[in-house]
Amino acid sequence: METFIKLFGSLLIFVYHCFDRVVIHGYLSGLSRPGQVVHFFRDVVGEKVIDKAVLSRRTNEYQHWVEAYARNHGIPLEWAEPKARKEDYVRPAGNRMKRAGRHGVYFILKSMEQGQTFRSTIPKYPTGDANYRVLGRQRSRFTHYYFYIDDEVLGPMSMRVASFFPFQATDYLNGHNFIERELDREKVTYRRNDNAFLKLSDVEALQAAADRFTSGVIHKRLDYWTLRVGPSFSKRERAVMNRSR
Repeated sequence: METFIKLFGSLLIFVYHCFDRVVIHGYLSGLSRPGQVVHFFRDVVGEKVIDKAVLSRRTNEYQHWVEAYARNHGIPLEWAEPKARKEDYVRPAGNRMKRAGRHGVYFILKSMEQGQTFRSTIPKYPTGDANYRVLGRQRSRFTHYYFYIDDEVLGPMSMRVASFFPFQATDYLNGHNFIERELDREKVTYRRNDNAFLKLSDVEALQAAADRFTSGVIHKRLDYWTLRVGPSFSKRERAVMNRSR
């Protein structure tokens, strides 16, 4: 960038600094290690045997919830085409949401991808506890959900949520989408081409909007959506765990 400015600086009308594409990985800190998962299921949930059926039950409950959520809100829920670019595939639905002036989830894609989960196995050698199981982390291929969202603050974004316990999430944001929402709110006119603002009525407002794209704003909005479209927990479970990722 310094070389670019040195060569073409005399031709630039204005310069601004901002984050562009941002990828954030979110996890439930209280369910990231095997010992924490054992405590959760044995002492909080009350499961005597933490076997494959216990883990699979949480997956099935979440998958059924996603299907019901899509059906009740009229949101398309489809398997991602193997060779299609996901963003291009859902763009028409996003444009319809924007024209309608609405916010929320407008598309859900399912995709088989690698992710972290836990595996329960019977110990190789007998123990004094018939209910004892060995719980270990593993990576395997399973269903992930991509929630495509038009957020009223962050703008268009997507959130990938794993359907297997511990339900890790990955968020895909674009700082230019946030800036656009800020400029619209302040009624600043502009011309944007993909990930660049080429013309606007108030240059200082552009940089000020970029500076407001802070970790606090991001965390607040991502927490909102993970609590809304992520897996649910019972009142007892919520009382002993931090659901913020």
